[in-house]
Amino acid sequence: MIWLIILAMLAIVFASRYVFLEPRLPIRLGTRTQRFLSFTAPAVMTAIWAPIVFIQEQQLVVSLFNPYLVGALVTAAVAFKTKRTLLAAVLGILAFSGLMLIS
Repeated sequence: MIWLIILAMLAIVFASRYVFLEPRLPIRLGTRTQRFLSFTAPAVMTAIWAPIVFIQEQQLVVSLFNPYLVGALVTAAVAFKTKRTLLAAVLGILAFSGLMLIS
């Protein structure tokens, strides 16, 4: 069921971005509408990752010992500071893996 929801959200985001933002299609939208649509991908990504990070075994887990939360925070901080996606992903994975080995 979760995979079906994720795939449905993927299809909706792809369709909206392709149909409304593809410059070769005859559909033209105003700049305000295009700006509004630019927020769809981050919103859907947040809807996907938030339950993965904060919900484990049907319970809300907000703790500095939550490896998912620490990995996400490290990744976000490194990406924000350095603007280097690969470095951010690798350091986030290392932080996540380190906490998983400890716990």
